Amino acid sequence: MFDAITKLFGGKSDDGEADPMLDPKLCSAALLVHLSAVDGEVSDSERKTIERILTDEYQLTNAEVADLVVLATQKDHEAVDFYAFTSTLNKLESEDKLNLIRMMWQVVFADSENHELEDNMVWRVAELIGVSSRDRTILRAEVRGES
Repeated sequence: MFDAITKLFGGKSDDGEADPMLDPKLCSAALLVHLSAVDGEVSDSERKTIERILTDEYQLTNAEVADLVVLATQKDHEAVDFYAFTSTLNKLESEDKLNLIRMMWQVVFADSENHELEDNMVWRVAELIGVSSRDRTILRAEVRGES
């Protein structure tokens, strides 16, 4: 099963083996999974929001989303910091980076609560991938207005 997931979401590493960390979908999913748990509790609304975001953003089936979330959760638990994810995401186009921050804010506001640790994580990721404070704040206000 892991090989199938790796084929679906992975790239190639230096030795030719599949390396799923090269895939922006997996990196984005891992950050969303981490964000949902950063306040110590993953609400049902946060989980459903992540599933909806991944389905809509990447045109995945329910089964593919479920597999992606399992792999993202595993990679999140293995990661010592955000660099493994943000180093890949930093290569994205500016519009895709903004979209990632928008997705993160959607998870933050999914449960109608905004914990300071969630704010801090979005700020750190935005800084690491080169999204300005201004853009991050504008996206926050836009998403908060939608919720």
